[in-house]
Amino acid sequence: MDRRIQKSRQAIIDAFMRLMSEKEFESITINQIAEEANVNRGTVYLHFKDKYDLRDQLMEAQINQLLYECMTEDNMVHLPSKTALLRTFEYLEQHASFYSLMLKSKGNTVFRNQVETMFRQRLSEHLDSINLDGELNRDITVQFLISAAVGVLEWWIIRSMPYPALVMVEQFWILLNQGVGSEKSK
Repeated sequence: MDRRIQKSRQAIIDAFMRLMSEKEFESITINQIAEEANVNRGTVYLHFKDKYDLRDQLMEAQINQLLYECMTEDNMVHLPSKTALLRTFEYLEQHASFYSLMLKSKGNTVFRNQVETMFRQRLSEHLDSINLDGELNRDITVQFLISAAVGVLEWWIIRSMPYPALVMVEQFWILLNQGVGSEKSK
């Protein structure tokens, strides 16, 4: 991509993120984004159909980058190892401003749904590769694990990461293994 085009696109994204930190998504206009980015309105439309497309492309790029940075090819089908979980929490720490902004805004359900969809796909692939305990309903298991994982990540990010990544991984790992892999108590 031409440097000028790339620079304009990045200016638009940066402007959008600044505006998101100041006001609700629904009240942001293309004119405000263009003005904040110091480009004309037409330039915004060269890169994005509308503000929804801008938001969606930004979210998709961040989630894809998270997957690329944190999931090795060895665990793309399997549940992540503790090392991959630690990389994930550390990545979220490094990109806290973006994730915090997306999760704290009133429109956070769109972002949360994208994260859940990504988790659902990975978890479904994993469950297809193993023999799930016959007593466990696949749909309920998937929903439980997704709700737990996304809920914990959201809680951690919204509360400004009150515990270090390593503590979160250790606690999450214990909970995951006790909830899914422990012996049944009768």
